[in-house]
Amino acid sequence: MKYTGAIFDMDGVLFDTEKIYQQTWHEMAAERNIALGSEFVKVISGTSGARMHQVLEEYYHVTEGAIIAEECRSRMRRKLSENVPVKEGVVEILEFFKQKGMPIAVASSSFARQIEANLQKSDLRGYFTEIVSGTEMEHGKPAPDIFLRAASKLGCKPQECFVFEDSENGIKAGYAAGCTTIMVPDLIAPSVEIEQYCTRICENLMQAKKEIIEILSRMSGEAFCMSK
Repeated sequence: MKYTGAIFDMDGVLFDTEKIYQQTWHEMAAERNIALGSEFVKVISGTSGARMHQVLEEYYHVTEGAIIAEECRSRMRRKLSENVPVKEGVVEILEFFKQKGMPIAVASSSFARQIEANLQKSDLRGYFTEIVSGTEMEHGKPAPDIFLRAASKLGCKPQECFVFEDSENGIKAGYAAGCTTIMVPDLIAPSVEIEQYCTRICENLMQAKKEIIEILSRMSGEAFCMSK
């Protein structure tokens, strides 16, 4: 067994944007005199395409969830054009994989142009070999399609890739793809059920980097330098 690639979700993993998304969903609901409820964050997180639209139709009481989704994306584009907050440990773990010569991909449910804009705005674009958007997939997370596509574009076997996710839908997708899943929870604490799908659960990407170093060291017998 060897590892040849790394795949990162974007919102909630690379960027502290899930909070902004949730604020936006709730702003839009309040304007329509709708209370989304505390369970909405778990149901919507990590979804895309038809599944996202179904969720929005249920919670916003509309027949076209795609319209609500596009309104949210439009508002988010405006908000993120000013600032894209980077999560703790992002640069450190990306530098580690870069120095090890392992190609890195983003696999996000967001539109490709938003992924590209966020990476450019945060000066992280140079770390990523490939970008895969969930909008390109017939089946969104928790289906494995997006991670299978990302691994293929990296030229790696799925079982040789680390996947970093914050949502349960994302973790299930990575697990179904055969990848090694590292959960870095953001807004939602991991459930007992999801633990069986995770190789590691980490508080942040700094801890995730330490866990990756341990995994790689144990496999190769090489003591990786923690400062890398």
